[in-house]
Amino acid sequence: MNENPTDEQQPQVLIVDDVAANLRVLRDALEPEGYNILIASNGKTALSITQRTIPDLILLDVMMPGMDGFEVCRRLKQDRSTRDIPVIFITAKEDTESVVQGFHVGGVDYITRPFREAEVLVRVENHLKIHRLARLLLHKNRELQEEIARREHAERELARAD
Repeated sequence: MNENPTDEQQPQVLIVDDVAANLRVLRDALEPEGYNILIASNGKTALSITQRTIPDLILLDVMMPGMDGFEVCRRLKQDRSTRDIPVIFITAKEDTESVVQGFHVGGVDYITRPFREAEVLVRVENHLKIHRLARLLLHKNRELQEEIARREHAERELARAD
């Protein structure tokens, strides 16, 4: 699963759902695949967890008492330390308005209940891969910018020496 040889840790997935059975089904599907699972039964707990541990991906129920999934995602995307975490919404609703709203607040995908284990696994794996590649690209771009700056400095020094 880990394509980056320097990435030795198991990917951490935070599952946020107010229904214990849903948490169990998702955990039972993901843990055997090598994912380290974090669990939250509400939005407030999810936000608290992300302040202590930055998960690699969040599976987030839309309909929860108190703070719904859209508000949780909105808050995650406003925080610099959590804004880049991919959020996959989980819902029993398959209406277009909810899907669009989820994308507007920063979600990257939607999974509808009842869960199909193979679909959940593929979506989680794909979004983790995309997230890893995006981080790698940003890192490489930073390295290139630093190299360009070094070369420009060397050229200025050479011109000054001439």
